[in-house]
Amino acid sequence: MANRDQPVNGKGSKLTLREAGDLLLTDPGRTTVWTAGTFSLKPVQLHLNDSGNAVLLAVDGVVLWQSFDSPTDTILTNQPFTRNVKLVSSRSQSNFSSGFYKLFFDGYDVLRLIFESNALSSLYWPPQWAMPWDVGRVAYNQSTFAWLDPSGYFDSSDNFNFTSEDYGSRLIQRRLKLDYDGNILLYSRKSLGDRWVVSWQTFHNPCKIHGICGTNSLCTYDHNIGRKCSCLPGHKMKNRGDWSYGCEPDFNLSCDKSESAFLKLSHSEFYGYDLLSSPNYTFKDCQNLCLKRCECKGFEYSFSYDEGYYCYTKTLLANGYQVPSYSGDTYMRLPKNHQLSREEFKLNCSDQVVKHEEIKSHENQSVRFILWFAIGIGGLEILSILVVWCLLIRTQKDAVTDARSHILATTRFIRFSFAELKKATRGFAQEIGRGSEGIVYKGILSDSRVAAVKRLNKASCQGEAEFLAELSTIGRLNHMNLIEMWGYCAEGNHRLLVYEYLEYGSLKENLSRNVLDWKKRFEIAVGTAKGLAYLHEECLEWILHCDVKPQNILLTSNYQPKVADFGLSKLLKRGELNKPSFSRIRGTRGYMAPEWVTNQSITSKVDVYSYGVVLLEILTGKSPTDSNSSEEKEHRGVVKWVKEMVIDGSSETASWVEKIMDPSMEGDYDVEKMENLLRAALECVREDKDERPSMSQVVKALSLARNYGL
Repeated sequence: MANRDQPVNGKGSKLTLREAGDLLLTDPGRTTVWTAGTFSLKPVQLHLNDSGNAVLLAVDGVVLWQSFDSPTDTILTNQPFTRNVKLVSSRSQSNFSSGFYKLFFDGYDVLRLIFESNALSSLYWPPQWAMPWDVGRVAYNQSTFAWLDPSGYFDSSDNFNFTSEDYGSRLIQRRLKLDYDGNILLYSRKSLGDRWVVSWQTFHNPCKIHGICGTNSLCTYDHNIGRKCSCLPGHKMKNRGDWSYGCEPDFNLSCDKSESAFLKLSHSEFYGYDLLSSPNYTFKDCQNLCLKRCECKGFEYSFSYDEGYYCYTKTLLANGYQVPSYSGDTYMRLPKNHQLSREEFKLNCSDQVVKHEEIKSHENQSVRFILWFAIGIGGLEILSILVVWCLLIRTQKDAVTDARSHILATTRFIRFSFAELKKATRGFAQEIGRGSEGIVYKGILSDSRVAAVKRLNKASCQGEAEFLAELSTIGRLNHMNLIEMWGYCAEGNHRLLVYEYLEYGSLKENLSRNVLDWKKRFEIAVGTAKGLAYLHEECLEWILHCDVKPQNILLTSNYQPKVADFGLSKLLKRGELNKPSFSRIRGTRGYMAPEWVTNQSITSKVDVYSYGVVLLEILTGKSPTDSNSSEEKEHRGVVKWVKEMVIDGSSETASWVEKIMDPSMEGDYDVEKMENLLRAALECVREDKDERPSMSQVVKALSLARNYGL
């Protein structure tokens, strides 16, 4: 399936192979709808192989483009599935545009399924709460590769594998599909005339797939009837034709806890979006935790013989399902005087609304035993009980803080209190960076992880709802070349972000220390381009960074780059990449594209321009913001100076490359590789934004240069 989100009319549309080596799709009006983004000075050929792979080849056999690298929702036998590709489901059975489910390799090289919509983001396979090794997976493997062989065996480098029900015959046609409902299905058929039959599937109970019924709903499953979605009491469907939109309440909740009541949803569980996850809480305490927070929509109270009673307070009732075997209940918060119809109790509710003043606490078995024992042995034991009671109260208080260290497994981010982060940073003592949006401090979290804590300026602070909405989008980002966010604080006027801390510092610091050889510089350039391409083109919501510079490119211990600091980013919905609006100029002097000051529309090409300037700084070692330098060429600007050097030395490549290269490398570099890097930089810093390449085109060009020397 090609061009699924912008399909063309079958009549009058053309697929053209151009002399310059590019593959072009145009609609009946001659408008370019899609391009392979390839370029070759040599003749090229387009082949459709028996495997189903369409391949664009140069005459010397180099693969310029192949359809196997761009799957939609299906992979065929012998088609490689790597960290650079993903499967995206269709929107529905009849709508083949991009849907909400994705199969991909995450940053830990583990094959995962995720549900992503404008409102929700939730990993559901393997379960997010489980570590990879708990489910037989292997993280941080080197190959990051999966494939389906013709006999019906699927194998992945993270140790996940399976065989089809009809395993063995290599004459059977097979295809592995991420279906519109988030389930992975392996289809088989013996010949063209036969129907496709399912020979393996990931989930036999579809209610375990997140997002399938939307928010504020419950999923139930019966082998005979199948899956059924139902709105929670007091809610109605947002879109009658599509359950993925979920349900919306027909009431408004008050922050006044005396105006709230709870409705019991028996044997029901809602995954994720936990405000707090705490053991050893009584039912009454769990209820009060929810009532204290305006954003709490309900709580889940469950029991297991291994851990006892557990309390989960929820900011959102999502991914809900009901199964009789589940030993827990969810209590939905609603206005005390809200009237519900009898129909709303039939499937999943108790027959009464429980007011919070009347809720009776569950009695802990160990406490009852202690009380009976105390009656038998007298006052001495009563004193012991008082001591134990004091210790339990202290433990519960500590649990509120310690539990946050475990919420990351279910909600992606930890919500820290301001006091916790102040303690972690020793009163914000060690500053490690600053920008227009705030100051970054080094800190040590309660679980001993070293973190970078960014404290946003008051002028840049948003309201809590807007702040959390933006965090929800950032939480969906998952790429090896993007800095990882661990948590946040939204308390009063305080807005803080908690990131992983990278000991090797920024690209800026490493360039100034002259520790980067040409190979490291080239790989940093490629990795940074991949991170930006992911932000621009691969996220559910496209993101403009708007402040790409060496200070915002951090390096791991093996010099892998990670793009950081999205404080200036602009979140966009799909289809709006070329028409965003900004209320003020953003970025850093010297790295900003001309559009910022010429009142042109701001698109992803502003990041492309900034990236080009960063490439020139990587090559020359000279900063465009260095106003202290006495050298005339730096006062005129790195971009202008490099362009002049290229024009003056255009007849001899080695000559002008040598003139602009960072003197600290002392001539020890691959001239051809550096020339490719320089040409990419000059394409990125073109004055006309429409002439600049996209970041994905830059990635392709640099990857070809790295692998084939083109």
